[in-house]
Amino acid sequence: VQLQASGGGLVQAGGSLSLSCAASGGTFGFNRIGWYRQAPGKERELVATISAGGSTYYAGSVKARFTISRDNAKNTVYLQMNSLKPEDTAVYYCFAEEGPLSEFNYWGQGTQVTVSS
Repeated sequence: VQLQASGGGLVQAGGSLSLSCAASGGTFGFNRIGWYRQAPGKERELVATISAGGSTYYAGSVKARFTISRDNAKNTVYLQMNSLKPEDTAVYYCFAEEGPLSEFNYWGQGTQVTVSS
């Protein structure tokens, strides 16, 4: 399984960006797929996930601003990021879990999101 992330960039505070993560080489039958982010000097943070059944999770810092969705026909998960803040600046990584115990983990390459003040 390969995950290909795209959509990062530079945006002013208050703006929007949309990230995509396309999966290939598998069935997209992931138990969970989503996004982590890591800012310089900070720990990795789980941002948002969506389960096979469509249940979503959001970190408190992004709730009501970010929306995660998946298109099973396109084997793609999206992260719509609105009302961006400078503290959202980070490298965003998509990941996916599958297997009876979610023992198989896959990672995409990071995509940089920079929010200027």
